[in-house]
Amino acid sequence: MTFEKLARRSMLGIALAGLLAAGAYAQDPDKSGDAKQDQHDINKDRRDLRQDRRDRNQDQRDINKDRRDLNKDRADRNKDQADINRDKRGLARDVKKYGANSAQVAGDRADLSKDRADRNKDQRDINHDRRDLNKDRADRNQDQRDINHDRRDLNKDRADRKQDQGAGDDKGKGKGHHGNKALGQHHRN
Repeated sequence: MTFEKLARRSMLGIALAGLLAAGAYAQDPDKSGDAKQDQHDINKDRRDLRQDRRDRNQDQRDINKDRRDLNKDRADRNKDQADINRDKRGLARDVKKYGANSAQVAGDRADLSKDRADRNKDQRDINHDRRDLNKDRADRNQDQRDINHDRRDLNKDRADRKQDQGAGDDKGKGKGHHGNKALGQHHRN
């Protein structure tokens, strides 16, 4: 065998070994990098979920406050409407008793005007509170949708991490997600 033939075969063998090694490396990806990325995604999803829950809870508090305001404004409006009705009856009685241009009638008209202004202000407050209430409900509902979305992302990332870490590695050990509790070894005082 000549040196040239030996060198050619050696080079061919080295090239073939390199190809086989590259193929084997491609078959077994670096699982720690994927698991690390999955853990990063899990942490981010948990932060997002926590923030979305805070937002939803704050929106619910806003809804409750707006409902209280709305009920208070409705009570004020109803009280003002009762005052208007009472002043109208008084005005009609005073017109009959004292005449249309008397001082008592002028006072009743002023009271009636003031009560109508108060009622109209309360009605504007009601309309404003209803708009706020609807916006807060929409915000709360959007936050709940965000929570649901983040929960799905979190579950998917946990499944990806579990798959990347090799879920089959722990088979046969008898310990699941809850450690020794799966074996019935509960801590008792």
